[in-house]
Amino acid sequence: MTTRRTFLASLLAAGTAPRLGWAAAGNPAFLAAAKEHDESFALYGLDTDGHATFRIPLPARGHAGAGHPRRAEAVAFARRPGRFVLVIDCARGEVIHRLTPPAGNQFNGHGVFADGGTRLLTSEQASATSEGQVGIWDVDAGYARIGSFPTGGIGPHDLRLMPDGATLALANGGIATDPADRTKLNLDTMRPNLTYLDLAGETIQQVTLPPDLHQSSIRHLAIRGDGLVGFAMQWEGLPDSATPLLGLHRIGQEPTLAAAPLADELAMQGYAGSIAFSGDGRELAITSPRGGRLHRFSDKGDFLGAVSRADICGLAPRGKGYLASDGLGALFDVRSDERRALERHACAWDNHIVTL
Repeated sequence: MTTRRTFLASLLAAGTAPRLGWAAAGNPAFLAAAKEHDESFALYGLDTDGHATFRIPLPARGHAGAGHPRRAEAVAFARRPGRFVLVIDCARGEVIHRLTPPAGNQFNGHGVFADGGTRLLTSEQASATSEGQVGIWDVDAGYARIGSFPTGGIGPHDLRLMPDGATLALANGGIATDPADRTKLNLDTMRPNLTYLDLAGETIQQVTLPPDLHQSSIRHLAIRGDGLVGFAMQWEGLPDSATPLLGLHRIGQEPTLAAAPLADELAMQGYAGSIAFSGDGRELAITSPRGGRLHRFSDKGDFLGAVSRADICGLAPRGKGYLASDGLGALFDVRSDERRALERHACAWDNHIVTL
């Protein structure tokens, strides 16, 4: 008797397997990487209530991910400096492609689909110099490497596609690192920037911070549907400086830096690990696993309040508020200054929750 499994296996062998949509993987709303209790690593699909729709092992620590816009394919990115990117068929639970960076390059933990899912763009840097590159991969050709272009800075990390589908926002952290041990080499002279590029790599605008904030490494991005960009920073200067960790920007304008009251800012310990707009888009938040804090701001940059939670980091829009995760396996809903437990898994969630 031919079963569904043997039928699909025969199609795979023939190279004619159907392109299954996300419904075949349980309709996940989010992706998140985690460390399991046995010290192994995995990528999870999560529904809106935090239930796991799939779990796929990873060979090492994962960081962020990207979901194909139409079919049940997820891309799992290794933690920076990374040597692997896995393309996973989430419906069948199989790794279908293993990507490696060109010689002399490393992956930097993030990537995004573009051109309707026909291209994958990856955040990379030259290992020797930390000069940033956007890698270009042809999805329909089996994720073949077809080119790259400069990011406009060094130490790039997050990159996001703007709502127009034709513009890339890129966080150049500004930090040169030793490829062997991640030692930071240029903290006195670092110069981060937020750069907007078209999909051919041409610069649209580059935003830098005031000179006294040149040690505020721009790391992570959130994009609202109307083009408002939030950027999260990590302070690399003297401790207890209480510098702003959140910025807001629109193309063609100057950035707005958003600060919390002094005691709240100090509690973040100079580190924002994730950023997201709320589900209704009226506000945005940043998290600090070091400080065990979530800070909420209006879309004008006004501080709205804080939520305390040990080792909180992952953050994504959910309902009118947020889905957040911590290093103890918990997933919870945040609205206003309240949090409500959703699920707890036997794992330690990594830094990010990616919306599908």
